[in-house]
Amino acid sequence: MPRVRDLTDELVAFWRERHLCTVTTLRADGTPHVVPMGVVLDPEARTAWAITSGTSQKAANLRRDPTVAVCQVDGRRWSTVEGRATVLDDEASVAEAVRRYAERYRQPRPNPARVAVRIELTSVIGNV
Repeated sequence: MPRVRDLTDELVAFWRERHLCTVTTLRADGTPHVVPMGVVLDPEARTAWAITSGTSQKAANLRRDPTVAVCQVDGRRWSTVEGRATVLDDEASVAEAVRRYAERYRQPRPNPARVAVRIELTSVIGNV
């Protein structure tokens, strides 16, 4: 399994499989906040999308500091994408994030506080 640093076909295929990710954001004191989250890669746009509650700690962290790392692991296969996140609460962005999430995972339960998280990728690594 060669280590990759770009969005190869193999890496994109890995990101299309149903895997839960860990998302790392930074608290106000600089310490990492790591939580599980469903994240969907858009390789054509070099972005990733996620949904969360607008009241979540990760949303608060990302509004203050957009630095984020997303990792998924399946045995010896893994990939991490890093980037700059934007928390979006407009109806169109949330609908787009929900659509993408439902394609990879399942239709999410209703959440009136839901926001979209769009990540502009700055780094890609993995062993797939």
